[in-house]
Parts: sequence; C-alpha cells; structure tokens
Amino acid sequence: MRQTGALVAALSLAACVPTGEDATPPVTAPPPPPVAQEPVIESPASGVAQLPAPRPAWEVRPVEPDARTIADQRYTVRPGDTLRRIAEITGAGSEAIARANDLGPPFAIRIGQVLAIPGGRYHLVRAGQTGIAIARAYGVPWSRMVTANALGEPYILRVGQRVLIPGDPARRPSAAERAAAFTLDIDSILTGSQPAVAENKPVAKPVATPRRVLAATTPVVGTPPTPGRFVWPVSGIVVRRFGAAGTGERSDGIKIAVPLGTPIRSAADGDVAYVGDGIAALGGLVIIRHGGGWASVYGHAGKLLVRRGQAVKKGDTIALSGETGFADRPELHFELRKGRTPVDPVGQLPRR
Repeated sequence: MRQTGALVAALSLAACVPTGEDATPPVTAPPPPPVAQEPVIESPASGVAQLPAPRPAWEVRPVEPDARTIADQRYTVRPGDTLRRIAEITGAGSEAIARANDLGPPFAIRIGQVLAIPGGRYHLVRAGQTGIAIARAYGVPWSRMVTANALGEPYILRVGQRVLIPGDPARRPSAAERAAAFTLDIDSILTGSQPAVAENKPVAKPVATPRRVLAATTPVVGTPPTPGRFVWPVSGIVVRRFGAAGTGERSDGIKIAVPLGTPIRSAADGDVAYVGDGIAALGGLVIIRHGGGWASVYGHAGKLLVRRGQAVKKGDTIALSGETGFADRPELHFELRKGRTPVDPVGQLPRR
C-alpha cells in the first residue's frame, strides 16, 4: 500500500511539472512603465526644493499707487441708483458706504434717501491684484487694511472694488512702515494672497494633482469640507510647545523633531493656498485651507511636493521634512488657525 501510494503521488507530481521541449514558459505581464516624477528645483538661498511654479501673484502683479482721495460728503439717491453706482460716482467704496449708513444685505436703498459718503483714500482693485500687493504699494501693513475695510472670510477681493487705504495720504510712509508692509507672514497669506475675482468670469477649481500649473494671477476658489478631527502630520517628538516660552518668545504652533526626509502629511482635507519659502524663518512652507475657517501650516520642509490650487486629502504627503528656515534640527513647524487666530494644535489632534 505504501508503494502504491508513493507511485500515485509521484505520477501526480510528474503531471504537474513540465519537462523537456514540451515545457511552456509561464506568461508574465510586462512591468508597468515607471511613473514620471516632476523635477524639483532647489533654491540656493533657502535650500528648499519645490516643483516649478510661477512667483506669487503679489510679486508678478505689482500695484500702481493711484488711489483717489475724497472728502466726506452727502449723496441723495436718484432713480436707478445702486450702492455700486454711487461708489463709482463718488469714488468711495460701496462696502464703506454700506457700513457708514448701517446698510446690511440686500443693501436696499430708496429714492430721495440721503447717504453719508465716508471720505478717505480709495484704491480701485484691478484684475490679478492681491491685498498684499496693494498694501505694499502704499507702504501700509495689510493687517491694517483688513481692519480698516472690515474684511472677513473668505478674504477675496472683487475686481472693481474700492478698498480704503488707512493713514494720512499727505504723509509719505516711513522706512519702518514700508518694511512692515513688505514683511510677509502667515496672516497676510491667509487674508491677502488671493488674486481678485472678476464677476461673471470663471475661477479655477482645486484639482487633486500637482501637474496643473496655474498662472500666479489666477484666483482659485474651492469649498473644502469642515475638517472634523485633524490627524498628526508626522510622528515624532514635540520639542516646542504652543504659546509663550520661558524666554518670553511666543510660538503660534508646535515643533516636532523628525528624521530628515520624513513625509509630511496633510492634517485634513483642504486646498493648498501657498507653497514656497517667502517667510524666511519657516523655510519651506505649505499652507492649506480647510472648511469652517480652519487653516493648517507646515514649515521647515526640505522638499515641497504640492502646488497652489491643489486639493489634498487627509493623510496625503505634501512635503518632506527638512532643516530649512531658522530650524536648528530636522523638524516640522506645525500650526492650526481658526480664522486669523492661532490655536494650540495639540488640543485638536488625537492623543498619543
């Protein structure tokens, strides 16, 4: 019985193994073509590598300081008038007129109504202009213009809008004021970097690929979802906490020590608002807008892997960690902001 069983097993095995010239080689699929990787360009000054992209809109589209100064006045509403038509006649901003007369949506006015027209220096917004570039043209920090014009989410200027330039138009800005106007920070990017949107003209929608290269002056308007719970962008040791340190210096985020080249992942779904190295202290920087007025900030990156206007998902790799900017080790500077206010990220992230 043992011999019979062994013979059956041997015959079965022989039937499964091709031999000699009758053997047919197995058919294998050809290997997939390699995925094309876009070249990155490293900046000699900052050491940050990033995908080729145009310079930011505030550099590509500088602003001519041709604001019109008007005096306080009164205007009587005529047939066919709208707030925007009155703004064109008087030179003031329609939003400023509405605020001065306590007018809210839908901004209804009536014939014979006398409106207060607030005086001041008003700049007419043109296509492609940004708040940052307008502020630089007049030597006024953009944050002051946000306050003076009561701007709010989503901080998008309109072509044809007249924005109030705060300050005395008869006095030239000092060197310190001009330096402050040209100082780029995260708040300015979040509130003043979007190119002006023209009515009745399409705007670009975020897309889930870095292959699309947008012109710097193309506005991108998306509707990212409210983030819910954020996720950690990297796994590492928190070496700097949020808030004031013992030296009195304040940190608007946390710093996480990680090995060089660690993938940095988006903390939530959102749209990329900025990619670059324009803030010297933070080196390679990515800023992502999320729904509900949230934004996340990722600094000190060595390689940036996304472009402005790209839609990203929670957990997508957006950069690789580095030691750029004022970092003293390979680390990630990570911030969360609600509106214009920095929020301690640790309170918004899962406990570890």
